[in-house]
Amino acid sequence: MLRVAVIGATGAVGQEFVIALNKHPWFELVQIASSERSAGKKYIDALRDPNTSLLKWHSKEKIPDTVREMVLNRVDEINPKKLDLIFTALESEDAQIIEPKMASAVPVISTAAAFRYEDDVPILIPGINDDHCDLLNIQKKNRKWDGFIAPLPNCTTTGMAITLKPILDEMGLQSVFMTSMQALSGAGRSPGVIALDIMDNVIPYIPKEEEKVQVETKKILGKFDGNSIKNAPIKVSCTCTRVPVMDGHTETVFAQLEKTALPDKVKEAMINFSKSVSIRDLPSAPEDYIIVHDDPTRPQPRIDREVNDGMTTVVGRLRKDTVFENGVKYVLLTHNEKMGSAKGAVLLAEMFKSKKII
Repeated sequence: MLRVAVIGATGAVGQEFVIALNKHPWFELVQIASSERSAGKKYIDALRDPNTSLLKWHSKEKIPDTVREMVLNRVDEINPKKLDLIFTALESEDAQIIEPKMASAVPVISTAAAFRYEDDVPILIPGINDDHCDLLNIQKKNRKWDGFIAPLPNCTTTGMAITLKPILDEMGLQSVFMTSMQALSGAGRSPGVIALDIMDNVIPYIPKEEEKVQVETKKILGKFDGNSIKNAPIKVSCTCTRVPVMDGHTETVFAQLEKTALPDKVKEAMINFSKSVSIRDLPSAPEDYIIVHDDPTRPQPRIDREVNDGMTTVVGRLRKDTVFENGVKYVLLTHNEKMGSAKGAVLLAEMFKSKKII
């Protein structure tokens, strides 16, 4: 068993890490850390609101017994040399400071954006750009670290990159236009957001989201030449919105292909890719990496977000586009708190172990 820690364990993403690591066959959660005010408390006590004693646990699953009584450490009490891997669920400002200290000694898998756009840092999605893992060795050499930092993409990028990969490989891509309808949980758990801002409403702007998707998609789908990643030569444009849905990001995608391909051919490419994806046998991998529905009313967040425990990207309404000469358009759904976040990070760790990177 590999010894792992979670930094930022009490937040919404940290809670998902605790669930994803519970009874994991390869990883043992041996340390958890959070803010100064939570340090020294048992995990169950740190989750209680100090004013009301209400439990701030956001998952439908119960708090794992293995972590309820664990005592939270301060970040500076985490000794990375006694660990095999650290997961972080931090804001970017904190990640900028904390993650390099940990990565100097041990691999770090991060959900933050802090290092995503640096030249020696790959943005990895297991099964999509596995060859980019080799950039981690260059990162370690450049920074004189024993470990590395491997950030996940923005959760909005994840589902789109997964569905574009088989299209790019089989037909080529010229440009992509996307509009997202993003779940509330992607905004965190700030008081007042649901009641005052989003009910009976759609928020047509999410700060920095569109820029992240546009940059990350090209990097993820780019080529590693042995020294660096050359971005995919595609144009990406998007509009990101927040909608009154609890979990699950829905996205409408318009893709201009290099080769003429009818929707049936695109569907076949997605299904074949799903059947042969490199991470199929890992513990957290879904039975279906991509599902393509013929039912025009799917995907729907309430029905489809928990397919294969939230690790499947669900596609529907795949049809020919009427503007692009070689265009197709479709709707996708991805679970932003599972495949797009903590459980996707655990899947990435599993891929690292299978490749003997950790």
